[in-house]
Amino acid sequence: MNTPAHLIVGAALFADPERRGTTTAALIGALAPDLSLYLMAGVALIVLQIPPQIVFNELYFSDGWQAVFAIDNSVFVWGALLLIGVWRRAPWLVAFAGAALVHLATDFALHHDDGRPHFWPLTTWVFESPISYWDSRQGARIIAPLEGLLTALCLVVLWRRFRHWAARAGFLGLVALEIYVIRQWLVFF
Repeated sequence: MNTPAHLIVGAALFADPERRGTTTAALIGALAPDLSLYLMAGVALIVLQIPPQIVFNELYFSDGWQAVFAIDNSVFVWGALLLIGVWRRAPWLVAFAGAALVHLATDFALHHDDGRPHFWPLTTWVFESPISYWDSRQGARIIAPLEGLLTALCLVVLWRRFRHWAARAGFLGLVALEIYVIRQWLVFF
């Protein structure tokens, strides 16, 4: 899934208007498994001025980058954090780790040839899903509209749950960003 969709889904599942910290934790948790990619790709593209083809066709699949992805995409790491949150009765930690685990579950199902090693430290094996959220050759023309529909349904849930205009505007902005990203993937890939 696209990152804005991860944020909307994570918020729909874990955000609580009565607990601002829980809502923030859900959004950060939904973003966390992608954060290393954004940071490393950003430095490579902007600071080091490495061409995108090298960043996404070589560096992305390099042992060094995959080692980082293995840690922040590990169901064991996030599962341990979720268990700690439940044990400590910490709603913010449950929201943080829960949103990250939902992120990993959807990534596992929707990454064809660019998946992550979700079962580190036991293994660095990467599941190659038969479908992709972004690659039209692997079903993205079907998956992308379904992802957009899921995002819209989550927006309805969030709109009803959150009454403050700033929260609603933020969620609406994420959905607008999601629609833009879906359009870009389908046009270019």
